[in-house]
Amino acid sequence: MSRRKQNKKEENMDESWLLPYADMLTLLLALFIVLFAMSEIDVKKFEKLAYIFKTEFSSGAGIVDDAVSIVPEEEPVDLIEAEGEENSDTSADDEAEAEEEDMALLRAMEFEQLRSMQENMEEYIALNSLTDTLGTKLTSEGLLITVRTDITFDSGSSKVKKRGVEVAKEIASFLNTDPPHEIVVSGHADDRPIHTAEFASNWELSSMRAIEFMYLLLEDSELNPKWFSARGYGEFRPVVPNTSKANRALNRRVEVLIQPNYDIEDEIDQNEGQ
Repeated sequence: MSRRKQNKKEENMDESWLLPYADMLTLLLALFIVLFAMSEIDVKKFEKLAYIFKTEFSSGAGIVDDAVSIVPEEEPVDLIEAEGEENSDTSADDEAEAEEEDMALLRAMEFEQLRSMQENMEEYIALNSLTDTLGTKLTSEGLLITVRTDITFDSGSSKVKKRGVEVAKEIASFLNTDPPHEIVVSGHADDRPIHTAEFASNWELSSMRAIEFMYLLLEDSELNPKWFSARGYGEFRPVVPNTSKANRALNRRVEVLIQPNYDIEDEIDQNEGQ
């Protein structure tokens, strides 16, 4: 009699607890597998993993319930990354465009500054009847001021004449700019060979002419020597053929180049096209 009651009691035992227990074991197994796979810390993987378990425990759905994965087709992390990359690309494009606009403005301002200096210099030349002595030219290399004719040097000499000294002082007054510019002083000679105790060739002669004229410019206390340099071209860059005394006097010259701080070639081309 007691055996029958015991068998009946065993038949009526509730085994429903096995289902959540199995789910829990499955979850733990999945957790350990994923943790084993993630041997290195990866923020993106960790965020995905956290999202999966949050969804699982909050929704009550099993990992394999109805054979449907609980991982969304498009994880929020990926969406955030995509939006971030898109915003980053847009921001980079905007920054590049803004930088280009700023650079274009700087180039235009640089061109206007040099052109204004040229106009002031031309006004000085006209007022002092120095058309045959001084000349200016604005190119992509900068504003070139040429001191021509023999007011600067005698043939075979690097000593600046009195009139050349006066001109150098006037030119110096135009060179103090804000911001400062690189100033290159170039010396030139005619084609007459020279070989003296002072100058072995026209290379030395033209170089010393540039240096002497540069020293005169730097007598202006407002000019900083660090922006200045000197070059000598010998007889190899004549402005006219060395076929006469007058032409040789033109080739015995000094040039002062005010170099631009920004590329102004496009502005030069646009100005010439107008």
